[in-house]
Amino acid sequence: MTTKGKLYLVPAPLDFGCDLQAPLQDALPLGTLQAAAGITHWICENAKSARAYLKRIDAVVPLAAPLQAQNIQELPREVHKKGDHAGQFDARPLLAAALEGHDVGLLSEAGMPAVADPGSSVARAAHDLGITVVPLTGPVSLLLALAASGLNGQNFAFVGYLPQDGGERQARIRELEALALKTGQTQLFIETPYRNAALLQALVQTLQHNTRLAVARGLTLATAQVRSETVKAWRAAKPQATTDERLPAVFAIGR
Repeated sequence: MTTKGKLYLVPAPLDFGCDLQAPLQDALPLGTLQAAAGITHWICENAKSARAYLKRIDAVVPLAAPLQAQNIQELPREVHKKGDHAGQFDARPLLAAALEGHDVGLLSEAGMPAVADPGSSVARAAHDLGITVVPLTGPVSLLLALAASGLNGQNFAFVGYLPQDGGERQARIRELEALALKTGQTQLFIETPYRNAALLQALVQTLQHNTRLAVARGLTLATAQVRSETVKAWRAAKPQATTDERLPAVFAIGR
C-alpha cells in the first residue's frame, strides 16, 4: 500500500508585485524554506510567479529538483474570481500526486495560502482524502496588521474586499463601522493596491470622526508603514497624499 504524501501550506513573502524585494530569509524561517525546497509537486494561483518564488528559494536552499522538473498545477480561474466555496469546487483531482506518495505544496501569490487567498478547497479536499495538512510558518499580513493596529485582537473579522461601486462601498463601510462600534469587533479588509487611495479616501469621508482607522502598507518590507489614528486625525493629515499605490495594504476599523 502506497503511503500518502502530505499537503504543505507554503507561505510566500509579502513583497509580490513590489519594486523592492526583501531577502527571503528575512521573511521566512529556514525550516520553511528547507521544507519547500524538498517539494517537487505544487498547486498554485499562477505558475509563472510560483517558479519565480521557487527560484528565490533555490538561491537560499537548493531545490530537490530543477525548476524545469517541478510539477506545477494552477487552480482554475473561476476559483480566483469566485472563491473556493462559491461554486463548491472539487479540488481532489489536484491531489493525485499526494495519493501516489508525493508531498504537495500549496502556494499563493503572497502570504499564507487559503487565508485571504484561494486554497481552502485544496486543504478541505486533503482532509477528505486522508492526506495530512501541514501549515508552514511564515508571514500572514492580516495578523501582522491587526497586531500592529492597536485595535481589538480578541474579537475580529476579515471581510475580504469592499464593493467597488461608490454607493455600495459607502453603505458597506457604514455597516462595518456600526458592527465594530456596537460589538467592539475589529473589521479587517483589503483592496487591490491601485485602488488603495480610493478606498482610503472613502473611509476617511464616510467613517465617524471618533472611529479608529488603521492602515498597514508593505508589511515586512523596509518601507513598511503602519498608521492607526482616529478618522478626525486622518482627515487633518490629507491621507491621499501619503498612499503608495504600489504597496499592498490591510485596512482595519474599530474603536
